[in-house]
Amino acid sequence: MTVPARLLRTAAFAALPALALHAAPVISTFGPLRNRVMPRLAGRGRADHVALTFDDGPDPLSTPFFLRALDERKIRATFFLLGRQARRSPGLVREIAAAGHEIGIHGWLHRPLLLRGPGATHDDLARARDTVGDLTGQPPRLFRPPYGVMSTAARLAARRLALTPVLWTCWGEDWTARATPDSVHRTVARDLDGGGTILLHDSDCTSAPGAWRSALGALPRLLDSCDQRGLAVGPLREHGV
Repeated sequence: MTVPARLLRTAAFAALPALALHAAPVISTFGPLRNRVMPRLAGRGRADHVALTFDDGPDPLSTPFFLRALDERKIRATFFLLGRQARRSPGLVREIAAAGHEIGIHGWLHRPLLLRGPGATHDDLARARDTVGDLTGQPPRLFRPPYGVMSTAARLAARRLALTPVLWTCWGEDWTARATPDSVHRTVARDLDGGGTILLHDSDCTSAPGAWRSALGALPRLLDSCDQRGLAVGPLREHGV
């Protein structure tokens, strides 16, 4: 082994503890474990309530359809917006807020925060928070990391920015090209119970083209399922998280 190679190997071993600390919160990515041992992060709330949340918007091609469908049922939800998307559609951000929906942030770009350092992570969240806050007149309080992957840097940045991380207890896998309204409804209903948080997507900016239609098609049936179980549906602010 050459001297430089030995030095590189030594440096790599020395860096392992720091990397492990940075990546430790990634265990929250595993749904069953998160739901069981991290209920607050998973979005576990009131037993008689279900929180309805949407990621990746706003998107002028799809989000208005969700707003219309929710308005017809008099349901309010939580929208986790990407900062870059918000900057592109400021009027739509204001429309979401004016309709009474809760707004959180999903970061500026849909990139895994596990691969970003503390400074870049803080700047990403701060930029998204400030952009959405300027558009709505109210700083967002909630944060959902892209891909649901947390890091130590993300936790520290969220704390400094007064953001509460919230993930989900069930999702529709509505981002794939093979998703259908039936598959989305079936996948959500399999894990849905009182106190749960549903994740759907109102945009396909990071998904298969047109994938949002599967979530939109499943939405009425999901609301009916909750109603049949006697579960109220609303945003996270009413969920008791």
